[in-house]
Amino acid sequence: MYNSLGPAKTVELFQKQPSPHTYLAGQIVFSQGETGDVMYGIIEGEIEMQVDGKVVEIVKAGDVFGEGALVQPDRSRASTAIAKTDCKLASIDRERFLFAVQQTPMFALQVMKSYSDRLRRLKYMF
Repeated sequence: MYNSLGPAKTVELFQKQPSPHTYLAGQIVFSQGETGDVMYGIIEGEIEMQVDGKVVEIVKAGDVFGEGALVQPDRSRASTAIAKTDCKLASIDRERFLFAVQQTPMFALQVMKSYSDRLRRLKYMF
């Protein structure tokens, strides 16, 4: 039986991270082309993801984004993340990411699912 970590557990995992970041609606979290060293989990709010100025996705509470920076650390950000609403985000760096993947395999599956779902949606947009 497959048991997903799910959005509620993802939020719980990210809430354990110290010092969540607060972003006001319209504030840029990161920009396309920047070098990234953290990924984010949305505790509250929504994030608008843009590629070349075009909205490609709205990421909601319980999901993650920016994971490409940790999966492919030598690449630049492929998108721009903008707070669509006021948001509370938790971030984790590569060291914490690797620890979470090792200690909580379901977290790794949730990140892979998020990444896979995102790629599928983008496939149909272009």
